[in-house]
Amino acid sequence: MESIARSQSATGPGVPASTERPLIYRQSRWTRLTHWLWAISLFFMLLSGLQIFNARPQLYIGKQSGFGYHNTILEIGAENTSAGPRGFTEIFGHRFDTTGVLGWSGPAGNETARGFPSWATIPSYYDLGTARVIHFFFAWILTTTLLVWLVASLINGHIRRDLAPRLDDLKRLPQDIVDHAKLKFHHTREYNTLQKMAYGGVLFVLLPLMIITGLAMSPSMNSVLPFLNELLGGRQTARTIHFTVMLLLVGFFIIHILMILAAGPINELRSIITGWYRTDPPAHNDKTSEA
Repeated sequence: MESIARSQSATGPGVPASTERPLIYRQSRWTRLTHWLWAISLFFMLLSGLQIFNARPQLYIGKQSGFGYHNTILEIGAENTSAGPRGFTEIFGHRFDTTGVLGWSGPAGNETARGFPSWATIPSYYDLGTARVIHFFFAWILTTTLLVWLVASLINGHIRRDLAPRLDDLKRLPQDIVDHAKLKFHHTREYNTLQKMAYGGVLFVLLPLMIITGLAMSPSMNSVLPFLNELLGGRQTARTIHFTVMLLLVGFFIIHILMILAAGPINELRSIITGWYRTDPPAHNDKTSEA
C-alpha cells in the first residue's frame, strides 16, 4: 500500500507514452506480511471454529439456552425419518433438508450426525480439545498482528493516506459501483472507494468484533473484563455474533477472490507477493484500481 513509483515500459523502448504501463512498488513488506499472516490465521480459525461449533450446533439470542427456552435462531442436526436419517438446518423456525452437507454427512454407508462435515473442520474427526488449541493459537497471532499493524499504520500515516475514504472517494462511489457491475477495473496505486470501504469494514469492524466476541465467550475472561459479557447481551448472544461475523468474513473472502480473478490474477498476486504492481497507462492514472 505504501509505494515508491518506478516507471517501466510494458512493451519496450520506443513505444508511444500512451501505451506504457508503469510498474510501481505498491505493497510494502509489512503490508504483505500481515496480509498472509491474517489469511493463514483466519483459515485455521475458520476450520477449527467449525469443529468447536459442532460440539453444540445451535445459536441463541440471550443469556440463557437449553430445552426450557425458545431463543434458538439456528440449529443444525439430524433426525430419523421414514426414509432414514436426514440432516436438517433450521433458521428462525424454518427447516431445510441439508442431508449430505449439514447435520448428516460422510461417505456413503458411513454417514454420521454432525453439524459441519468432516472436510470442513480441523481436525476432520471429532476432537474438541485439539480444535480449541488450534483456534486460540491462531486467534492470538491474529490479534497481536492486528494491534501492531494498527499502531504502526497510525504512526506512518498509512490509514489516513490509503484507507480513509475522502470526499472525492464518496463522490466517485456511484461510478465505482457501476464499474464493478460491468467488471471494468482501473489499475492504479490508490484503492477505489469500494475497496477502502470493504477493507476498512474488515480491519476496523469485523476483525475487532470477532476478537471482542471471542473474549466474551471465554469464561477465563469474565474476571478480567466482567462488563464485556453484559455489553454484548450474554455469552450466547456473543457466540451468535461471532458466528455471524465469521459468515461475513467468508463472504468478503469469496468476493475478494472473484475480484482478483476478474481484475487480473497475475498482476494482483505479484503485488501482494513481491510488492510490484503494473498500472494503467498514465492517461488513465487519475482513476482507481481493483486489488
